[in-house]
Amino acid sequence: MARSFAQLARNAEKIKGSIAIPKEPLEIPPLEIRTLGNRVLRQNARRISKVDESVRELAKDMLRSMYSAKGIGLAAPQVGIHKQLLVIDVELETPSTPPLVLINPEIISSSASVETYEEGCLSIPGVYLNVVRPSSIKVSYRDEMGRPKKMNADGLIARCIQHEMDHLNGVLFVDRVSNQDDLSRELQEHGFNSDDVRQFP
Repeated sequence: MARSFAQLARNAEKIKGSIAIPKEPLEIPPLEIRTLGNRVLRQNARRISKVDESVRELAKDMLRSMYSAKGIGLAAPQVGIHKQLLVIDVELETPSTPPLVLINPEIISSSASVETYEEGCLSIPGVYLNVVRPSSIKVSYRDEMGRPKKMNADGLIARCIQHEMDHLNGVLFVDRVSNQDDLSRELQEHGFNSDDVRQFP
């Protein structure tokens, strides 16, 4: 997910994890982030059956690539890996705050209340459009050590988790944009093809 939520970020709750790497961009990131039009973004991700060191190394490489792109969220399908793995960090300016790693995430419940907010995506660089999503969610997942977890999330964290979880099902945020005129204009301006968008409820 692209970083465009400064106001929400100031109020985001702190999250805890055990993976900590420098939040600095690399000249050559370890993983290539695929962009709109690449078929790999439309494939469903598979559950991770065993959380081991290879999964933790993948999470670290995803974080390095995300930080290099100045993003706050990244899903494994965005780097061509069909695994249910997300990394999120809404506090890029706080080196001591570790990122959030979610393995096999599932939304248990979501609020009836919804919010409209501008989203961006590292797979559609430069494009920012309003998307309606539930304002709060409860999610279950496994952390980077394989421990089962549950968390309640609202504001920026909730939106970021929902955005990244869409990637696990081959859905991009532009599929959820209701204003088709704005969508077409933004995509064209940044060199993307509207034919690569799928309408998703």
